[in-house]
Amino acid sequence: MDAVRSAPLAGLVVVDLTRVLAGPFATMLLADLGARVIKVEQPGSGDDARTFPPFVDGESAYFASVNRGKESIALDLKDENDRAILWRLLARADVLVENFRPGALERLGFGWSSLHARLPRLILASVSGFGQTGPLSQRPAYDVIVQAMSGMMSITGHPGQPPVRVGTSLGDLTAGLFAVIGILAALRARDRDGAGTWVDIGMLDGQLAILENAIVRYLATGQDPEPSGSRHPSITPFQAYACADAPIVIAAGNDTLFRRLVEAIGLPELSEDERFATNARRTERWQALQEILERRLATAPAEHWLGVLADAGVPAGPVHRVSAALAEPHVTARRMRVSTRLPSGTPIEVAGNPVKLWGFDDPPDRPAAPRLDGDRAAILAWLDRPEG
Repeated sequence: MDAVRSAPLAGLVVVDLTRVLAGPFATMLLADLGARVIKVEQPGSGDDARTFPPFVDGESAYFASVNRGKESIALDLKDENDRAILWRLLARADVLVENFRPGALERLGFGWSSLHARLPRLILASVSGFGQTGPLSQRPAYDVIVQAMSGMMSITGHPGQPPVRVGTSLGDLTAGLFAVIGILAALRARDRDGAGTWVDIGMLDGQLAILENAIVRYLATGQDPEPSGSRHPSITPFQAYACADAPIVIAAGNDTLFRRLVEAIGLPELSEDERFATNARRTERWQALQEILERRLATAPAEHWLGVLADAGVPAGPVHRVSAALAEPHVTARRMRVSTRLPSGTPIEVAGNPVKLWGFDDPPDRPAAPRLDGDRAAILAWLDRPEG
């Protein structure tokens, strides 16, 4: 993509009171899209994530991966002088993002009523475990808690096995994504009527929102969905299948694709088999179909079948380890593996920004994560300059 326009969120100022993952992930995405993100951290210790592994040269690569491109100032929000600095920052800001437990920001004197009365155009985005309202709002939460309470863990893994957490912090990351959506919607509303609003994101809400098939299946049938491994509960074939050396995933999501699949792998008779004539019948007999398909797939390695299925136009893919996924030339071509730096300047690689906007730059190198309080002088100098 040729860069012909400034970053889409250029000029937007975000004050970031968040820590660990959900909030920092949201503000990182805003920074990637061009916002100026000023991270306010606890003096002395900073964001808890600065102590999280993996470490490179004694610094947290984890912290750097979700805080790249931000600035840092350390403020004690119980100190009157530092509180005054925060008010000055907020007067210049468009958005304040925080992930304290509900009520904590108000106790510090920065609750929504105080903010809106003093700074009516400011948008406040709050990310918490259970949202600002409801009987569970005061409970603390981490990713695994909301994965468990939402039902996500009950449908993940294989039948008869203990509950399994999704292999990434889906509760945090989903909350961060919904926070960005809420912030962008609030900015659009402010363009229309001039007023800021309070964006209230609960991690549990986010997990429920993405359960899609599981939610609708229960509400439509009254039956709790069960874990089904890699298999889709209502589409067949749509899962991982063993080949001679490694599994591959095949997703033949309709009758036409099923016919292409069985013809491509040399089992054309299955397209005429009444047991598998429709998706509903295939799903009822998914185990029998799996046995037939895997018996055929076991005659050649995964790479062979992936080539055959690609030629036939059947959606299929390898089951990659993370290392293999990152080695894909397509990942490099899409700039989903980019360079950044630790606060000390040591280069590392991290995941890129999946939001690709034609006409805007998507650089392969991203600004460094900040040192704790490393931008204090520059931020205070900016506050001392007249606006405009």
